Amino acid sequence: MAEVEARLAELAVGHGEALGAEARATLSAGGKRLRPLLVLICAGAERAEHAVHAAVAVEMVHMATLVHDDVLDEAPVRRGLPTVVARAGRERAVAVGDLLFSRAFAEIAGPGAERQVGLLSAASIGLALGELAQRRDAFDTSIGEERYLERCELKTAGLFESACLVGRVAAGAPGEEELATYGREIGLAFQLLDDVLDVCGPPERTGKARGTDLLDGTVTLPLILARERDPELAALSLRSLDAASAERACDRIAATGVLEQVRDRGREGVERAKAAVAAGPFDEAGRRLLGLVADGVVERYS
Repeated sequence: MAEVEARLAELAVGHGEALGAEARATLSAGGKRLRPLLVLICAGAERAEHAVHAAVAVEMVHMATLVHDDVLDEAPVRRGLPTVVARAGRERAVAVGDLLFSRAFAEIAGPGAERQVGLLSAASIGLALGELAQRRDAFDTSIGEERYLERCELKTAGLFESACLVGRVAAGAPGEEELATYGREIGLAFQLLDDVLDVCGPPERTGKARGTDLLDGTVTLPLILARERDPELAALSLRSLDAASAERACDRIAATGVLEQVRDRGREGVERAKAAVAAGPFDEAGRRLLGLVADGVVERYS
């Protein structure tokens, strides 16, 4: 992971002062780095050098999508810091995201990497489709659970799955089917638990205000389940919310008791992920590391 961080820093320079500075700020803003970690674990120690490049590529695709998401959302803050679009404007933020995307695929491309490029490309297409679906669904409180989960598969689970598979392809080892299940389940659990955190906060932990999803018009599972229990939430107009009323809506969602229900769904997904690994052709060290990552997803939100 130290090599991944060093390589990310290297790739942020040499693109002009303006773009380079914003790319460096984006890549150095921190984050959980779960996706590159999964690439390295799934590749194993034997393919560490090649896996570092793949891990860097996966993380840069993730960071590129965050920059572009912030442009679309006009988001002022991410991880407690001003976003690129807030600091430098829409045009430069789009260019920074484009730069990160292009550098990601340059990093992973090379002889014998066709399948890895294909996997990361497919995940990137899924991210775009998921964002389009979320834009179509914005402020529509009639959205149901099936549609919500479809978006989660595209916007979150797909890149987790791709990270696992890109790493395993680098290793040339069996277990791809089990790791695809593992990555997909971890990604879904991650999104479910993140959506809970948007409702219950606190801001000093999340780096953003409670109810940010509601203010953006994004309908998530806590609201979908809560509106079945609270008639006032069923009639909620997301377009009419401001920061204060979004917090009150979060309090009403929490009062219905659905947050623990969503947390349980996330925990169940983590257990399915660990079961997939337990059934696969992995050594004891690999199972242990993947189990620790899976448990860490839950612990972060506990």
